[in-house]
Amino acid sequence: MVVLHGLLGSGRNWMTVARRLSGDHLVLAPDLRNHGSSPWAESTTYAAMAWDVLALLEQRGRPVALVGHSMGGKTAMVVALRRPDLVERLVVVDVAPVTYAHGFGDYARAMQGVDLSGVTRRAEVDVALASAVPDPGVRAFLLQNLVVEAGVARWRANLTALERDMATISSFPSIPPDRRFDGPTLFVAGGESDYVHRDQAPLVRTLFPAAQLAVIPAAGHWVHAERLDDFLAVLVPFLVGDAAPTASAF
Repeated sequence: MVVLHGLLGSGRNWMTVARRLSGDHLVLAPDLRNHGSSPWAESTTYAAMAWDVLALLEQRGRPVALVGHSMGGKTAMVVALRRPDLVERLVVVDVAPVTYAHGFGDYARAMQGVDLSGVTRRAEVDVALASAVPDPGVRAFLLQNLVVEAGVARWRANLTALERDMATISSFPSIPPDRRFDGPTLFVAGGESDYVHRDQAPLVRTLFPAAQLAVIPAAGHWVHAERLDDFLAVLVPFLVGDAAPTASAF
């Protein structure tokens, strides 16, 4: 199983899920380019991120269950559409193959606006971000990008490149009309999120004819973090080929 994190996240965000699944699955949670410990690059397009992931999958030498959240979900969709032979089953978490207008660019700008000189503790940056990012949960998520080493604070994410490419990241690339992924596909949506809804069904079914949709009540955009047990209750059966509880045709 290969898990792809969302924008301004990293593979670390999925470690709890990975540990819960480790008894039955080998879970790889790579950092996408310009995130986490992965190299910085000029381009953060879905074509480029999909190329990176395909290189990893080709090294594995066998099809995988590919799971992606948000930006990682879009990347996973592009990978499956490009190389369906490398994807046994696909899980897309709280995102659809459409363009969004959500304000992650504001987060990147706020993070870049913090003066990190002299910072020795994460709490100092938390205070500095509070006015621009009032939600403490979102701040805690963003602060996972902060590293303080040898008295020097820095952001692990390439915020300059991500802000520059935000319009591209918010969109979804054009897909040739004859390309689709026919394998088992599960979309998991947060019941309190506005990223995925049934109005998107015609487009989703064009690209993913076998798509199912499971909605996790009381979950927002970070479904796997907010409602872990409910998320796993849907994910685990799907990974072994069983019907996901509460899932229905998209």
